Amino acid sequence: MRTIFALASGAGRAAVAVMRVSGPGAGAALEALAGRLPTPRMASLRRLRHGGVVLDQALVLWFPGPASYTGEDSAELHLHGGPAVVAAVAEALVALGLHPAEPGEFTRRAFLNGKLDLTAAEGIADLIAAETEAQRRQALRQAEGGLAARHAAWAARLTRLLARQEAFIEFEEEDLPSDLDAQVTADALALRAEMAALLAEAPRGERLREGVAVAILGAPNAGKSSLLNALAEREAAIVSARAGTTRDVVEVRLELGGVPVTLADTAGLRETADEIEAEGVRRALARAEAADLRLLAFASNAAPDAATLALQGPDAIMVATKADLGGVPLSGALAVSAYTGAGLPALRVALEAAVRDRAGLSEAAGLTRPRHRAALGEAVEWLDRLPLALMPELRAEALRGALRGLSRLTGRVDVEQVLDLVFGEFCIGK
Repeated sequence: MRTIFALASGAGRAAVAVMRVSGPGAGAALEALAGRLPTPRMASLRRLRHGGVVLDQALVLWFPGPASYTGEDSAELHLHGGPAVVAAVAEALVALGLHPAEPGEFTRRAFLNGKLDLTAAEGIADLIAAETEAQRRQALRQAEGGLAARHAAWAARLTRLLARQEAFIEFEEEDLPSDLDAQVTADALALRAEMAALLAEAPRGERLREGVAVAILGAPNAGKSSLLNALAEREAAIVSARAGTTRDVVEVRLELGGVPVTLADTAGLRETADEIEAEGVRRALARAEAADLRLLAFASNAAPDAATLALQGPDAIMVATKADLGGVPLSGALAVSAYTGAGLPALRVALEAAVRDRAGLSEAAGLTRPRHRAALGEAVEWLDRLPLALMPELRAEALRGALRGLSRLTGRVDVEQVLDLVFGEFCIGK
């Protein structure tokens, strides 16, 4: 295993730069630069030297494995943050035989050394990328093992069920409960219902992690671009009295109710012979199909056109724009004026509520990635086979398949746990 190093703090000029080192040669490298090793997990001020030249005066920390982030011998050098200092220390580490780390290599080693599971590793990545408070909370729950803890509880129950099913098959004549086989199936189906409930909530966690997509749609000159600018509170899209100004999708990233949102202004919906505008309409309809929410805009002094009305549904909010021009908006529509600001607070409240509902803000750890959904979905599919399995051996295979699928969530599969329970819980072989 090679010894790696990388700058753990941001690149560029700063007051302090943190260089992280991990691997079997971390201790020797630290001794070469700073002299004797400091007391583990205690910061020590040292002069860093290489080739007889003083590189910097820095705080150094020593983390002997396995009590470190990666589980290996590790060190941290808290340097002055000038680019020249960082470059000089990096060159010295390379000269000592160390290698620059690949992206994610420290966390990968932590996973391989059993310091964290895959969901926690993904939570760390999400925590670094978090843009909003809600994203931060979700990522922190996952990084601290919230999803792994739920998985561990399910895996333990599934392992016990598999152990009982295997005992029923292999030791049928032993003194085992007569209804053991039927009870295993009933308990497994109850567990399946819990998994399916979390699986149904998966899109919410993914939306919070990736952001909720909101598309503004409507006829040409319905005030869509003005609405985008008003919600974004800046001039993001060109506004003109000329119909058909917007021909491509204009996106704005903003935060609503603690949830990241991508707000998209689209081309006006109408039949057109203009090739470029027709492509814009096609893209607008595609965005309408992919969006989590749709704002259907129409002028309050005119009835909405058929193309806009056709997009109504549970994921749509009707918005009567240009309320300052008068008129009676459609029943149920929110009347707003980008010119005067009237109605915009009410629209923002409604939009925030809809966004938060789709993001499923919760203090419980949930699924946040398609990989999580696929792993849990595989476990549920295996448990769905239980009622159709007429032989105990087939039911055991279904339980094993469910356990394999569930274990892919965290990247841990332990067959020995099943054997331990088979020979421990039932005291077989005494």
